[in-house]
Amino acid sequence: MATIIDISVPLRAGMPVWPDSPGYHLTQFQSMEAGDAWNNSRLDSDVHVGTHIDAPRHFLPKGSTIDALPLEVLIGPAVVVSLPEVEAITRADLERLNLPRGVQRLLFRTRNSRLWTSGETKFRKDFVALTADAAAWIVDRQIRLVGIDYLSIQRFDDSPETHRILLENAVVILEGLNLSRVEPGPYELICLPLNLVGAEGAPARAVLRSQAKPNELENM
Repeated sequence: MATIIDISVPLRAGMPVWPDSPGYHLTQFQSMEAGDAWNNSRLDSDVHVGTHIDAPRHFLPKGSTIDALPLEVLIGPAVVVSLPEVEAITRADLERLNLPRGVQRLLFRTRNSRLWTSGETKFRKDFVALTADAAAWIVDRQIRLVGIDYLSIQRFDDSPETHRILLENAVVILEGLNLSRVEPGPYELICLPLNLVGAEGAPARAVLRSQAKPNELENM
């Protein structure tokens, strides 16, 4: 039987968010304890908190929005690779992975994942992410989706080039994953964003389903 692993970051008060983000707020405005007939809550949130998907509109003024993303890209075979020691993921790092041809969904487990399990509440600027030359490599290999285990696919102090290279070439960007419980190897990814019409991104619930032995691929 396949094992399902939730790789989403729980949305909760006090979680790390991007420095200029209004954050995540859940407020109960109807309560049965207060005499209301039901419980009801209001959600106020940046669409890029926690586990989320960037649509092209996030960095491209005329790019498509989240409701236009093809769902078939978000569901299917994926490979998780582990790069625990790197400070940035470069083209050279990707070449050394010796990925088999045909990989369409690639998820990076780095030291970032420990930040989600350690209870860290402050945003960390020193997170691991892709350089622009790594983004170009992703495009060259015709990978359709790339995921990272922190809040951005590009480093904090870099220009938006990494995002733009990927989004201009229709590569779906999945950010804010927690891969701390995931062994490197092949899985099935199931990841669906909220269908927010006209939005440049959306929160998502992402899971991996293991259907093969995690160590089946070498050097992941």
